[in-house]
Amino acid sequence: MFSRKSRVGRNDPCPCGSGKKYKQCCLRNKKTPDVKHTPDYYLRRHQVILKTPEQVEGIRRAGVLVVDLLDRVEQMIRPGLVTDEINAFVDEYTRSHGAISAPLNYRGYPKSVCVSVNEVICHGIPGEWALKDGDIVNVDVTPILNGYYADGNKTFFVGTPNADARKIVSVARESLRLGMSVVKPGSTVGDIGWAIQQYAEGQGCSVVREYVGHGVGLKFHERPDIPHYGHPGRGLELVPGMTFTIEPMVNLGRHSLYVLDDDWTAVTEDGSLSAQFEQTLVVTDAGYESLTPYDLEKSM
Repeated sequence: MFSRKSRVGRNDPCPCGSGKKYKQCCLRNKKTPDVKHTPDYYLRRHQVILKTPEQVEGIRRAGVLVVDLLDRVEQMIRPGLVTDEINAFVDEYTRSHGAISAPLNYRGYPKSVCVSVNEVICHGIPGEWALKDGDIVNVDVTPILNGYYADGNKTFFVGTPNADARKIVSVARESLRLGMSVVKPGSTVGDIGWAIQQYAEGQGCSVVREYVGHGVGLKFHERPDIPHYGHPGRGLELVPGMTFTIEPMVNLGRHSLYVLDDDWTAVTEDGSLSAQFEQTLVVTDAGYESLTPYDLEKSM
């Protein structure tokens, strides 16, 4: 049943994750415990923290604040709004709800939120830039509430969008929905990337390679990485308790990019529009739950 290295004692916690002692669970039932899907195995082998129900609840509470922030920012968006006004609102509103903004001072990032306009793919730094009619703007928030992190973003229209803006926002939103739709125990990270890549490229768009989704919950960035491209059946197997973001960055043109001299702002190399949507998920026994749930079917 077990190698010498993986032998389980009678009084040890059963590796199947039931919470019972081994002698009272799989040993009594003469079953081989599912060692490869246990929290200990995933942490030791893959550096992935499978969350307890209590930890998931903490992330879920932080996720409520994520959705609230995005809803309130959406109400602010208008031509003439200065992006630093979004930062000031997110910072103050987050603090007023007993949380702090994870991006602030993270590896030297100077603001509490990422605001990425038009050809900016991600990590746009809020400043004196005023939004214009026809722009698209992505707002990415990550509050830390009682030690738990939740991460989410949306791309909004500023005023009246043109056809290109409508297309890229629609494709990015649907890319996230399709990526989420394959999440369930037994699926793989590659299944997520494949679903997104096949759809986005089928619409004549491209998927950014340099930035990926990531584990989240107890830290800002955890394992596993979640690329938005890939091959079905490849990569880490998804198991209940795994928490991560899916956040496809989709370009209207080529996927190549460059980073500005501020060492943060990533921009499409060809100047094409880029859009992104993101939610934080937990894998459940039945599939998944979004811990930052907002409507991906919504007409924007």
